[in-house]
Amino acid sequence: MTGDRHNESARRAGGRRRGVRVRAGLRLGAMAVLAAGLSACAADQTGTVLTPAVIKVPEQAPRTTGRSRSDEADHAKLVASFGGEYRSPAAHRLLTEITERLVRASDRPEESYAVTLLDSPVVNAFALPSGRLYVTRGLLALASDSSEAAAVLAHEIAHVTLRHATARSEMALRSQLVSRVVADVLNDPVTGAQLESQSKFTLARFSREQELEADTNGVRVLAQAGFDPFGAGRFLEALNRTMALKSGTGSASEPDMLATHPATTERIALVTRAARRIGAPGLGTDERARYLAAIDGVAYGDNPGEGLVRGRRFLHPGLRIAFEVPDAFAIENTRNAVLGTTPEGSRRLLFDQVEASGDRSLEDVLRATWNDAIEAGTVENRIINGRSAVTAISRGKDWTFRLAAIRMGESTYRMIMAAKGATDPEPAFRRWLESLRPIEPEEAASLKPAHLQIVTAGPGDSVEGLARRMSVPDRAVDRFLVLNGLERGAALRPGQSYKIVVE
Repeated sequence: MTGDRHNESARRAGGRRRGVRVRAGLRLGAMAVLAAGLSACAADQTGTVLTPAVIKVPEQAPRTTGRSRSDEADHAKLVASFGGEYRSPAAHRLLTEITERLVRASDRPEESYAVTLLDSPVVNAFALPSGRLYVTRGLLALASDSSEAAAVLAHEIAHVTLRHATARSEMALRSQLVSRVVADVLNDPVTGAQLESQSKFTLARFSREQELEADTNGVRVLAQAGFDPFGAGRFLEALNRTMALKSGTGSASEPDMLATHPATTERIALVTRAARRIGAPGLGTDERARYLAAIDGVAYGDNPGEGLVRGRRFLHPGLRIAFEVPDAFAIENTRNAVLGTTPEGSRRLLFDQVEASGDRSLEDVLRATWNDAIEAGTVENRIINGRSAVTAISRGKDWTFRLAAIRMGESTYRMIMAAKGATDPEPAFRRWLESLRPIEPEEAASLKPAHLQIVTAGPGDSVEGLARRMSVPDRAVDRFLVLNGLERGAALRPGQSYKIVVE
């Protein structure tokens, strides 16, 4: 959760009334996680950081005559949208070498590309018309060898070499690319309005067709460059498993028909068939050891500047706050809010920051940022741990909500907990509310991001043993298996390197 982003959908939902704005507030994606009954609080934007590869921008044909001023502006906007550039010389050097090798094997070996690493935990990669390629550190963490990373880059290069867009549509799609990222991540209302005017169905159909073609072409180039062509399927399978792990369902949900990319399972089948047409498994090299050495120490998960999740605790060094959610809740930090849910989904919570002038009462703040009816007689002014707060109850058709606005120093925060049906979540809500506390500068300075550590398995090591060394919020074994491309029940190979997450 950032401390300085304004949310347009929350403003449209009433956040500007009486001088109040939601700062790191509600998006439709956040609302879906909290509860369907919260739809009155936010309008038509989609959360862009809730699932891996959720902002997969459309790719276009390259500019072969150099970069224009607009290309540089696009580059700056995209880098800013994904947390800035991530510095990892070893990883960047390896990706650059992989790219050069792929380009030499492609249908247009004369074209040049530049790779930028992005400081984002989201699993993503994309390209600009100028020939810039972007890879997030989240993708670096998920890939298990050079052939998997090369498969992603080959897919992006394929969009360029296949000339998927005409000059006219290239310009329109480039504009949409930047508009989409800016609207979803930077919350620029003008660009967002431009995005809403686009034909989503036409774009989705175009993109889905081109994605499948880029997959097939990418596998061919991958093999021609000497990499293992089956790396494409392995990476997509890892992505599929990551999506399932994130959703908590055990199986990845399929996108709707307007999704800009085919279902991951469909893509896995396609690239596997393409690889088999080239030859049997064992072709090419995966360069696993070299890849793992290059990503050793790469940051994993949240950037401390946007808040950190540590089990049931959330800590934000910049805002100097922390809280702990009740038992059974799993929480996730997004750019706009901290979201939480219980495994069965019957209780959900949301925490965000509200920008309000100092002369506004907390009751006014609460009413201004909540469009559903607040139950008469439930508004209560309270002092919680020496801080002013207002709480209230709102009841929807299917959910009961406990609401609070609380002031800490010059900042105001909202805390919302929902329980399905008529059940009042008050006991858990009260414990959560009372856990909100300031953190001292020394504690804030001590918070460091988790990072990947490459370890060598010994003769007595097991999946469970290495997983216990992982600094992750939950399901350590499952996360270890996904990060290392292993199936459940797999045995470790002594002397082989594996990824773990440590602080």
